[in-house]
Amino acid sequence: MEVAAARFGWRRAYGDTTEIDGLLSEQTETAYTGAANHAALATAKNTDVLAVQPGVLDVRGRILADVLYLEGVLTGARNRSLPPELIEHLEDAVDHGHEMTMLLADTVRTTAAAHTAGH
Repeated sequence: MEVAAARFGWRRAYGDTTEIDGLLSEQTETAYTGAANHAALATAKNTDVLAVQPGVLDVRGRILADVLYLEGVLTGARNRSLPPELIEHLEDAVDHGHEMTMLLADTVRTTAAAHTAGH
């Protein structure tokens, strides 16, 4: 359970929206702080179409794993007859996640096609 908690960044459950808003703000701030380094590294590394491919594949794999986990959360919410609004938001998140993995797969295919066309 500890490994899963570390992988998914699980924290305790919050019953207060003020605490949740604080957590969401903290997550956003942490992500944007790290993003400055990501942009610099990506600019330096991604010098041609094939250089882009490994990073996109990595992100797609992580998102797909998270989306499949969310599908389990959604199934549990449905099986426990949790509030319809919660189920609807989970459905939207799962659908969006799957759409994102398809877009990233298309991006990877484009890198290969562009590389082939360039030779």
